[in-house]
Amino acid sequence: MKNIFQPAVTSEVISRINKLTPSTNQLWGKMNVSQMLAHCNVSYEMVYDDIHPKPNAFMKLILKAFIKNVVVGEKPYKKSSQTAPAFLITDEKEFEKEKARLIAYINETQELGETHFDGKESLSFGKLTKTEWNNMFYKHLDHHLGQFGV
Repeated sequence: MKNIFQPAVTSEVISRINKLTPSTNQLWGKMNVSQMLAHCNVSYEMVYDDIHPKPNAFMKLILKAFIKNVVVGEKPYKKSSQTAPAFLITDEKEFEKEKARLIAYINETQELGETHFDGKESLSFGKLTKTEWNNMFYKHLDHHLGQFGV
């Protein structure tokens, strides 16, 4: 898996994002391109912004037991796989705003670096290694950029 903390990989991902336009169509799934960008922003909002509620202890246990390995593992996501409720984007979003937010989050993550994330607590899965953080960030972005053909 590529390392999102490396500047070259960050640049490649941002280049892919910059190929998107407000009229780029998805190859599968229900979200339009603006909704997809907002959806990708949720992963970063959970790290940088205090706007998503923390799961209770029981839900966190369930997430760690059944979902964590799917999210932080190396295996790619399946097309049209189920999305967690916090990641469902059904309202219309502003393309340029969501694109700028996502690029800013990606840049901030790369600048902080993998050592900042190694052992950092995630909202849903507890402490993650730098490899797990990378897999979660990169795999999600790669999946959805592929969904839109870039």
